[in-house]
Amino acid sequence: MLSKTHNGVPFKSSIAYIRQQLRPARPLAPLLRQQNHLMRAFSVQHPPSQLQDAQPGSTRRFTYDAAASFSAKYKRFDPTSDVFHFNPYNRIQTQKKRPKSKRPASGQDAFFISRVGDTNAVAFGIADGVGGWEDSGVDPADFSHSFCDYMASAAYEHKSDSNGLYLTARSLMQRGYDDVCRDGTIHAGGSTASVAIASEDGKLEVANLGDSGFVHLRLNAVHSYSEPQTHAFNTPYQLSIVPASMLARAAVFGGAQLCDYPKDADVTQHTLKHGDILVFASDGVWDNMFNQDILRIASRLMTGLGAWKASEGGILVADNLKPFTQTEDSTQRPSTLQSALAIEIAGAAKSASTNQRVDGPFAKEVQKYYPQENWHGGKVDDICVVVVVVSEDGKLEAIKSKL
Repeated sequence: MLSKTHNGVPFKSSIAYIRQQLRPARPLAPLLRQQNHLMRAFSVQHPPSQLQDAQPGSTRRFTYDAAASFSAKYKRFDPTSDVFHFNPYNRIQTQKKRPKSKRPASGQDAFFISRVGDTNAVAFGIADGVGGWEDSGVDPADFSHSFCDYMASAAYEHKSDSNGLYLTARSLMQRGYDDVCRDGTIHAGGSTASVAIASEDGKLEVANLGDSGFVHLRLNAVHSYSEPQTHAFNTPYQLSIVPASMLARAAVFGGAQLCDYPKDADVTQHTLKHGDILVFASDGVWDNMFNQDILRIASRLMTGLGAWKASEGGILVADNLKPFTQTEDSTQRPSTLQSALAIEIAGAAKSASTNQRVDGPFAKEVQKYYPQENWHGGKVDDICVVVVVVSEDGKLEAIKSKL
């Protein structure tokens, strides 16, 4: 039988506070068209000639402002402390794996955000430790957090070789998995993984394995999203370390231990635009919120703060997003657009997980496959969200040059 536990956690919207902290200049409206499609769809890769807005021969450069928010399964969500503000100029620690005391309070969920070498490319991702390992006396957080730490270090230390080969999302996942397997302190465990690399030229590559995933928002619409990989209901693909003793018992008594590999991940390519929002999250979000729920939160914040602006021709993006994504006061904890989005989404997922009256995506799936269970409401779980705001450098200057 399926069972669930509820732990009521009230959450108040932070939009009023964020409005007070963010004081952007009046944005100019770029010449962009509204995307009206609200249905889920993978992004279409257009020919390069359709992707260039700048003058012939010019190179488009993108920057990425990121933040994360999280909440452990049975902990109260605190929007002032359960947040991580990414600074691309902070050095990744040379000791590749943090001690447990230094981990974020995200339970078995883990995340990472890192610059790729000495470039402006950014690598980031989510790993959700497989809770079933607890039945074998294994802490699933050891695998997921170490996995993310190793990927962060690999991305930060990466240097393109003489042939100009760049780091890929799948190869980064493989590097992190190999390092975990070589870690003598981790004898067993597993996790799902959603790993991405956003390059300086506005290209995004995602390697997704399991039921963590992402949604890509553009101009008040869901532009693309990932599909979960599962072997069966509530049994996602997962990277694993399975002790030889377990394999031997399975061979004698029957049964099998799930163990998938980075080569099994779905890899997708996407082209980014100025003002796009990327939301990567663990299943603690996707089991409790639909893509349209995420879009509503993003739309409310983006339009409320002025980063997106409604016009007769549709939604427009502010030409300069820096007043929203960067903070000038370094003496106080920064309040940025990306951190506000991450906090709002994590808080909404936390509230939905403890709501027994509104059926979320997980409840819908249970009712579909196991109608006799009479499952209603949300699903309590660890929650982890990474939000990235995409900005095109020189967008304001490009617009002015055309006037």
